[in-house]
Amino acid sequence: MTDSPAPRSFAIGETDFLLDGEPFRVLSGALHYFRVHPGQWADRIRKARLMGLNTIETYVAWNAHEPVRGEWDATGWNDLGAFLDLVAAEGMHAIVRPGPYICAEWHNGGLPVWLTGMPGIGLRRSEPAYLAEVTTYLQRVYDIVAPRQIDRGGPVVLVQIENEYGAYGSDTAYLEHLVRVTRDAGITVPLTTIDQPTDQMLSDGRVEGAHLTGSFGSRAPERLATLRRHQPTGPLMCAEFWDGWFDWWGAAHHTTSAADSAAELDALLAAGASVNFYMFHGGTNFGLTNGANHKGRYLPIVTSYDYDAPLDEAGRPTDKFFAFRDVIAKYAPVPDEVPAAGDPAPVFQVEVRAVEVAVAASPARHDMPPTFEQLEHLSALVAYETDLPAAGVLRFGEVRDHAWVSVDGAAVGTLSRTRGEDAIVVPAGRLRVLVEEQGRVNYDVRLGEVKGLVGGVFLDGAPLAGWTATPLDVAALGRDAAMAPTGGSADIGPFVLRGSFDLDEVTDLFLDTGGWGKGYAIVNGFVLGRYWSNGPQRTLYVPAAALRAGENTLVVIELDRVVEPVVRFVAAPELGPREE
Repeated sequence: MTDSPAPRSFAIGETDFLLDGEPFRVLSGALHYFRVHPGQWADRIRKARLMGLNTIETYVAWNAHEPVRGEWDATGWNDLGAFLDLVAAEGMHAIVRPGPYICAEWHNGGLPVWLTGMPGIGLRRSEPAYLAEVTTYLQRVYDIVAPRQIDRGGPVVLVQIENEYGAYGSDTAYLEHLVRVTRDAGITVPLTTIDQPTDQMLSDGRVEGAHLTGSFGSRAPERLATLRRHQPTGPLMCAEFWDGWFDWWGAAHHTTSAADSAAELDALLAAGASVNFYMFHGGTNFGLTNGANHKGRYLPIVTSYDYDAPLDEAGRPTDKFFAFRDVIAKYAPVPDEVPAAGDPAPVFQVEVRAVEVAVAASPARHDMPPTFEQLEHLSALVAYETDLPAAGVLRFGEVRDHAWVSVDGAAVGTLSRTRGEDAIVVPAGRLRVLVEEQGRVNYDVRLGEVKGLVGGVFLDGAPLAGWTATPLDVAALGRDAAMAPTGGSADIGPFVLRGSFDLDEVTDLFLDTGGWGKGYAIVNGFVLGRYWSNGPQRTLYVPAAALRAGENTLVVIELDRVVEPVVRFVAAPELGPREE
């Protein structure tokens, strides 16, 4: 930690938050450290202050810190302590929301795959095995947060218990356990819960010792009245003011009116409430971190988490930034300085050439196709193979989530979970099914569902056995893309292509995915994320902090087809046709 100022007090009063005993309105913005390159944390925090905010809020993503059980990481991208120290250095306060469940359109709602895959585990309730793991996790988080509380000279003023729990369950004993663990770990600042302001959700999600807050983006006076009915005293707070929305593959790019959002904000602040913008800056689902929704249909989230927020994905102020700033100025001091709009990114193209990389030489044999979990595979691809004794109709119990089917090295077709496809006509020969995990559901009862070929595979009704399963690590394919060809098939994916480009100086870039099918882009070993011609997203954000002056490497892992071996970089992002 950096040197801290003198301890201060933060408390909940009869009508207001109290900072050193005086009324204080929280003007906060959500900024997830795990969605922003660490080299850009300070820039985004500073721009929040320039909009007039006094606080930064962040979730903590358990699966980012502990993807493998017992291997806790709080360094680099996961350095929550360094992030909070930067908040303090900017003279701002902090709100920490450690979950353990966070939703956030994030992979598995923030819960590690090893946790949700434990036999008999009872997620988000008073089940002993789950409580034991959650306790250990929270203690690790609070080891970082506790010394950074405001009463110890740090920035943290509030800590949230769980996340919108009233939309999921009503196990009060579970919430009480989280409160005890939190207090026993030395958290002394006020605790909060958050729920959408309906009577049932507020009732089911509340717990003694935690202050109720709401999540909404419209009808502020009505929502605040509901919140006040459930909590007669204390400050009113919209702890998630939805100023935009997220996107999923195959839909439009969701935006909301800056003027309408600003009017809602004005009504909220006029009522004396505190606010946390969700999001102030959305950032990016880099790597394979996007989640998915499933409310009757599986819909994976796109790579961009721009969210139509006041600060866009590349950290540039939008119309909302200035509209919100003008509203805030009516209620609180706002700095004179405003952030620069940003210049267009360099436009150029890079030729890429196909290369091949080695994979596991002797995959194990299985009677039935193993799931990703059974393979302990955390990346996105597994190639399943078996022999087809005859031509016929190949039917799958369920494909999770997208599959490319080939026989004897020739493509046959694809199957999509989103489209509800589960059958395809195939010839006899050696069957290969390349399965992509497109993102784990982050909401409701489908948390922790298994991935891969689920429920068996049948040829004209007869079960197929004798499978091999080869896990393919996307990041490793990107790292190994300089290796010499190994003589594998050039007719079916993944197709790995490599190139390089020079920069005189580092700057943000936008990689154009138009003309490509479905896959991943990797720069200097850093996985930018997924692309898909299904849209709406048409560019991938390349943060300046991931680049270097001089030579930079580029790898594209294409799963569908390669039309033209050229990657183009464009001047501005293209997130797709808008839906307001």
